[in-house]
Amino acid sequence: MIVLVVGENREYLCHPGEEIGTDLGILSIPENVKIGEIIETHLGKKFTVMEPRVIDLFRHLERTGAPILPRDVGLIIGMAGIGSNDLVLDVGTGTGILSICLGKIGAKVITYEKNPKFFEVAQNNMKRARVEEMVEIRGKDVVEDLTVLNGFSVVTLDMRNAEVVVEHARKILRIGGVLVVYSPFIESAKKVVECARKVGLSDIKTIDTIQREIEFGARGSRPQTRGVGHSGYLTFARRYT
Repeated sequence: MIVLVVGENREYLCHPGEEIGTDLGILSIPENVKIGEIIETHLGKKFTVMEPRVIDLFRHLERTGAPILPRDVGLIIGMAGIGSNDLVLDVGTGTGILSICLGKIGAKVITYEKNPKFFEVAQNNMKRARVEEMVEIRGKDVVEDLTVLNGFSVVTLDMRNAEVVVEHARKILRIGGVLVVYSPFIESAKKVVECARKVGLSDIKTIDTIQREIEFGARGSRPQTRGVGHSGYLTFARRYT
């Protein structure tokens, strides 16, 4: 079990029985702590115990680089129509946040991460998120298994030279299955689209994922002028025959 404790604009992801040193005092999490319970530091500062949601895990799990953002995860789930009956191949586990999100909604996931350090971090994150039953992580290059992978309803790729896997998409995907590729650069997305066309996939589209937060002020309301709205390019394609 893992819980989120929140108080005075601070939050911590922790296990029952754990002791945390904070600037508000030492916070001891009872072994039998319950969701909704109020606990105090030794200085009397109060924290509320909550069940962490995926967005909380995104903020607190260990990272190995730039993880895919929650807004992109939402687009992937929504536009690919991923649900609890799906078998998903996720290549390029990274931090593991996409696989964790998919496991949390009930999809069965097999994910590949060839970088040993990333694999170890992602494996630990899966355990903390408690999705081990839904997510199988393999510490190897997916290229080694391309000849044996098949029957997936969705394939998600976040990797260099993704077209190497796209070339096998028709074999890997079941009929009606969806391919999703995250590309940081437009040149990579173009290669993916060209390869998807060559192998006979349908409904190919690439979108630019941009999000702007709105500020409401006394003088008026407008999008924020700070921050980066763009994260990457998402390409979707489908196998019909």
